[in-house]
Amino acid sequence: MVVTQPNPPVSYCNKRIDLSVSATSPSDPPVDNIDQADLIYELQQRRDFRFKISVYVSWVVLIALMLLAFSGLEITVFGVTISAIDLDFEFIRERWLFIATGIGWTIVLAILSIALASTLAFLGALGRLSKFGPAYALSTFYISLIRGTPLLLQVIFFFLALPQLGIRLSGLWAGVLALGLNYGAYMTEIMRAGIGSVNIGQREAAMAIGMKQSQIMRRIVLPQALRLVVPPIGNQFIAMLKDTALISVTGFVWEILWRAQKVGRANFKNLEALLTAAFFYWIITIIFTVVQGRVETYVARGERK
Repeated sequence: MVVTQPNPPVSYCNKRIDLSVSATSPSDPPVDNIDQADLIYELQQRRDFRFKISVYVSWVVLIALMLLAFSGLEITVFGVTISAIDLDFEFIRERWLFIATGIGWTIVLAILSIALASTLAFLGALGRLSKFGPAYALSTFYISLIRGTPLLLQVIFFFLALPQLGIRLSGLWAGVLALGLNYGAYMTEIMRAGIGSVNIGQREAAMAIGMKQSQIMRRIVLPQALRLVVPPIGNQFIAMLKDTALISVTGFVWEILWRAQKVGRANFKNLEALLTAAFFYWIITIIFTVVQGRVETYVARGERK
């Protein structure tokens, strides 16, 4: 009979067990790293603040120089006399409201024209992407013809030539048609690039689950393309706000430039009237640039940064 000896008891008396718990978790970053990150962030904030201040100060200086250029003062620097432009500010004070009344027509012209241009651009982009020969030919012919002729010529053509075909349009709608067709031709490439940027794999996946082409375009393609086309279309709209001045040649749309020319010629103050119109165009552009920034932020709200 084999008798096994039990294992001797293990003594823990000589072992030192440290049961102290660290105040910080091993996963926590060191305190020095946290302080360094805060310091870097604070330096970046200060750098951004100094940049903004420099931009604001530069704007103030540039505006002051611009006002000085139209102050009518004479400044002598190192023996050279520099004369500023002398304006009749009394005329500007009396007539600015008459010119400003045309702001409404300018904005209406731009909104109607950009709506027509966006529609034509979307249809033109579909034609450019189409595998159907006549549709592709019609789209490319439209783009080539409109982009190959001046905008002012198109405005005059639609206002004077269409009545000979029995189509009589007012100055407003002739201008909307000319601006819409012109900008639609340029925006077609913007739309085409936006639609083409959507991965074809997403369309194939949508077709695999039984979606129709109209559903794919409405639910898959357009929401993604919209994020890309909104900034350039916004720039086109801002440019169109200024090109509405060309509609003044018809003489039947009392927008900003038409009113400035009318009151300037009547009082022999063309420079003052045109500078007042330029100021209003500038203010409108600034306002709609801010609006464009808000719209871009809204349409890109779901985009991962």
